[in-house]
Amino acid sequence: MCLGVPGKVLQIEAGDIGMPMGKVSFGGITKEVCLAYVPDVQIGEYVLVHVGFAISKIDEEEAAQVFEMLRQMDELAELEIPQPE
Repeated sequence: MCLGVPGKVLQIEAGDIGMPMGKVSFGGITKEVCLAYVPDVQIGEYVLVHVGFAISKIDEEEAAQVFEMLRQMDELAELEIPQPE
């Protein structure tokens, strides 16, 4: 199943080839994301991310709802930090 995960844009900068890139927080886990598909996004706004690309902007309430739904479906494993044994 292909999922989009909501995240909050923390930083925006030009990537190595001039494409807009950003640091996006997914419930505390920060990843680098391509922002080329959402050129008008601002720091503090939320985006829906699929395979490293922000594919649309969403509001904070929708982001919280999607994140909670994914958590309930146990679909956030790749974002979780493994606990030491």
